Amino acid sequence: MLKCRQVPEQAEKLLAGDLGWRERLSLRMHLLICGYCRRYMRQLKLLLRSVPFLHGPASDDEVDKVITRVQCDRESHHH
Repeated sequence: MLKCRQVPEQAEKLLAGDLGWRERLSLRMHLLICGYCRRYMRQLKLLLRSVPFLHGPASDDEVDKVITRVQCDRESHHH
């Protein structure tokens, strides 16, 4: 039987399309029994639906800042 602590990992696999039919069945069975995990899944779905509306397209300045930060982080890890 699937445990509550396994649900976030299974949810991640489900979203990535990496959950086999047995795992999906196990997740569904757990969700039928556990109201806390049903709430978690409901909140996760709402969050994922709302993400595209939280921020418009990135400005050129925002993109430059992210690229600079990634390059700095990469250089600091290679030394």
